[in-house]
Amino acid sequence: MLDDTLLADPRALAALDTRGVLRSAATAGAQVRSAAHGAQEAGVADLGGARPRALVLVRRPGASTSSSALLAALLGPACPVPVVVAESVPSWIGPLDVVVAHTDEATDVELADSVARSVRRGAEVVLSAPGDGPVASAGAGRMRLVEPRIPVPPGLDLPRALAVGLAVLRALGLLTAPLDPGMDVLADLLDAEAERNQPGHEPFMNPAKSLALRLAEHTPLLWGTDPLGTAVARHAATSLATHAGVVAHAGDVGEGVAASGLLRALDRTGGARDVFHDPFDDPADGSEPPPPRLVLVATEEDDPGQAVLRRTGRTLPDGDVLHPVDEVARGTPHSALLRAALLASRVDVASVYLGLATRTIEPA
Repeated sequence: MLDDTLLADPRALAALDTRGVLRSAATAGAQVRSAAHGAQEAGVADLGGARPRALVLVRRPGASTSSSALLAALLGPACPVPVVVAESVPSWIGPLDVVVAHTDEATDVELADSVARSVRRGAEVVLSAPGDGPVASAGAGRMRLVEPRIPVPPGLDLPRALAVGLAVLRALGLLTAPLDPGMDVLADLLDAEAERNQPGHEPFMNPAKSLALRLAEHTPLLWGTDPLGTAVARHAATSLATHAGVVAHAGDVGEGVAASGLLRALDRTGGARDVFHDPFDDPADGSEPPPPRLVLVATEEDDPGQAVLRRTGRTLPDGDVLHPVDEVARGTPHSALLRAALLASRVDVASVYLGLATRTIEPA
């Protein structure tokens, strides 16, 4: 059961977080800066000058899955280059293709095979991975390697993976607007989010703590109202499972509405929690599943409620809406990307808070 008093006590959080997971979750901005600098030193900018036949995003377990989905959603169907997301490089990989891969597991044998095949056939490879082990050795001297400079626990390396991928998109000229090489705008935004989410802030001032409290003892239904929002929603489900042991349903809002059983459960609860319910005076008997909690995840300029109505033809019960237009104003260059990165960071910190408050994250 959630110990909500813990979230209001920074000293108790620090005493419990002996592994420094919260501190690692606050390094998103620093990860972006270090990865951007690493990409520059690795010569990623030299990829510019010619459009590749295909951009292959290798999806591996961990942050690679989320970063590949975010990059593919950012490019969208209008991308002038075919984008292939796969768990290994396709059989037709060749010298006209660009391969992007990320891992925090230096001994990923399948990824090592993909890297070796790609460089052997002359493809350009950009790899974000530790510098030792079979993965890095598979393409040593024949690829652009960006090594991690800020160590973080598994599941908190999405900012690094995303920054390296964005450096490749920038070099290939696939973004609709210029992105600064150092990615300072993105890093500064993530630093500001980390400041809001620091342990010393009360839950009503801390968006990550507030989100953790809203999701606690519920089954989160994380539904994106746009492609980037859907990618963030799926990342959120992975983050909740990794750090808090919470099982969530994540996907596009159209998929969510089509899941009739979930929709009926949501309609019954109205998406709201009884504020007078006391779990100690009226404990659950364990036979009922946790009630659903709807969370709409949005990154585009449109109002999420209007987007849901336009796409599904109906309104949904009241729930949480993650649409940070206060932090990233409408009309800001790369606003959807910035909102997606901010929300991914927020749900990571919220998942860590929830994991600490439920003792899922154990002390060292």
